[in-house]
Amino acid sequence: LGRGRREPSACGADRRLRPADALRHGALGNQERAGYDALQIGLAFLPVTIVMGTLSLRYSEKLIQRFGARTMQFPGLGLMIAGMMLFAQTPVDGSYLRDVLPALLLTGTGVGLCFPALMGLAMSGATPSDAGLASGLVNTAAQVGGALGLAVLATVSTSRSNHLAYAGTAHARALTSGYHLAFLIAAGLIAAAIVVAAVVVQPEKRAAAARARASELAYERC
Repeated sequence: LGRGRREPSACGADRRLRPADALRHGALGNQERAGYDALQIGLAFLPVTIVMGTLSLRYSEKLIQRFGARTMQFPGLGLMIAGMMLFAQTPVDGSYLRDVLPALLLTGTGVGLCFPALMGLAMSGATPSDAGLASGLVNTAAQVGGALGLAVLATVSTSRSNHLAYAGTAHARALTSGYHLAFLIAAGLIAAAIVVAAVVVQPEKRAAAARARASELAYERC
């Protein structure tokens, strides 16, 4: 499929390594620390779904048309970092409205801005015959990144919590510290995604010129 598909796929795997898995960690944290049941967790995370869906369906296309898909990645990723950093500051006795909801809204806004742009970049250079393969590659990279991210963050968080618990730290504080570390790692990986997006994803005009040159070379060879 060439470099054009590898770059967005790499960003997709890198991006999915963090927000979705960090949100899963947030759900586990609410369940373990606050005693939420499954229904309460679902309702607590409903705002992030609403924000992501609203942005993706109503506003992302207009923003991408105005500013370009490559440009729209950066504010989205930046908002995800802000959300992860807020999660990493959640106190042991924090409240949902004050400490969790703002982080959820920031993360949901970031994903809603970034993911449509990322998918657009991944599919922009695909020919009709390659469209299905390109879409499958991007989604596979995202799923693999998500699975890997969940394993990494869960392992790091659990290891940190267990270490503190063995040292005599109170259970709730040890558990919270483990989640904080996972969120900080998530923020760092999103920052790495920004670097990848800035370095390897070409601006739209440059990418279009490269595709035009490739088409000309292919025509000359024929």
